[in-house]
Amino acid sequence: MMMMSSIKALTPRMRFNYSKPIIDNMVFKLHYKLTVVLLLCFMILVCGREYFGEHIKCLSDQGVPPHVIQTYCFFMATFTIVRHYNESLLEGGFLPHPGVGPILESDETIRHTYYQWVPFVLFIQSACFYIPHYIWKNKEGGRIKALVEGLQYASLALHDTDMQAGSINVPSKQTLESRVELIKKDILLRLRITRTWSQWLISMEVLNLLHVMFQVWIVNKFLHGSFISLGLNVMNFKQWGDMTDPLELVFPKVTKCVFHKYGPSGSIQQHDALCVMALNIIHEKIYVILWFWFLFLFIASFLGVVWRFVSFFMFRRSLRFNEIVFRHISKSKFNPYNVIDVVNGCEFGDWLFLYYLAKNMKSATFHELFRGVAEELKKRDIPYNNAEDNNVEKGSEPVLLGKVDYDDETLPLKDKKS
Repeated sequence: MMMMSSIKALTPRMRFNYSKPIIDNMVFKLHYKLTVVLLLCFMILVCGREYFGEHIKCLSDQGVPPHVIQTYCFFMATFTIVRHYNESLLEGGFLPHPGVGPILESDETIRHTYYQWVPFVLFIQSACFYIPHYIWKNKEGGRIKALVEGLQYASLALHDTDMQAGSINVPSKQTLESRVELIKKDILLRLRITRTWSQWLISMEVLNLLHVMFQVWIVNKFLHGSFISLGLNVMNFKQWGDMTDPLELVFPKVTKCVFHKYGPSGSIQQHDALCVMALNIIHEKIYVILWFWFLFLFIASFLGVVWRFVSFFMFRRSLRFNEIVFRHISKSKFNPYNVIDVVNGCEFGDWLFLYYLAKNMKSATFHELFRGVAEELKKRDIPYNNAEDNNVEKGSEPVLLGKVDYDDETLPLKDKKS
């Protein structure tokens, strides 16, 4: 009965959603979550031919079977003629379709081969956008999760003994205090490892920015130099009722194809085919959306990297900056002297690791951890290389209380029994 009454008393305080530990920021998630899903959806859309018709349908004379000319034109590519992208001739009925008409030897043509590879390219792009997250997840090694595991129920620590409420193990006050003490010990004993953790995070964020730029370059090459200006051309074009819109030049709906074969007498015969590109109506919308999405992703990634550099230069130069950052995350006010002690005793990598711990812990629990770390760092405010060197600035490399060797530096809390 007492157990049931305790569970009922805890029920109002248990209304929260448990989520996975946060090991990256929102910009990072845009790359490996939203962008990957977007690209995979586009790939499925392009592959769903039964809903949008076949890739290509070609019309030719009776000299070549339809399936032969269609197979040939699909694999050998089609083309359009630059001279025939003429609005006045199209409106006057002198040309059947934009870029389609009689061809001369001097005419400049545009060959269209991309449609063969669109599904494969979209899939490879989705895999590429996931790679930085995959690298980071392996390098992070579950360190944050191992440290904060179980602390999501810290707000329920009301009793002197641990409790089991269904599948939830509710810690006691003593268990919570020992857990916080263990995390503090882990942080202080492995400050250098913490910096490696942070360096990998920053490296992957910079890689995300460079990767977006690389993807824009790749798609531009894939579309024969038309992708860079695609979005601007769409925004600047006003007369969408015209037959020669900017998308028609890159993604033509009707193209030409020439098939050669030997005739009965051994001479080469030329068969001119008119090909309908059904899926280009989908391709054009996919790449217009990707143009705007890559632009947004580049801006967001650039601002994310700028924020990291601003944090690097400000975390030791502005007490107000630290108070705002940690207060925004943990929703509680910090003692300015504790903030000074932590900042002076840590490098940027340690500071960034504490920042992510704050994002994964309850406010009161992190506040207690922060206070404990500040007190320990204040006691150890001795230069790392030479304690008697008075020329070394206060707050340099903090002294490690002991050396601990681990087989895997990313896995914490292996000294629980010590």
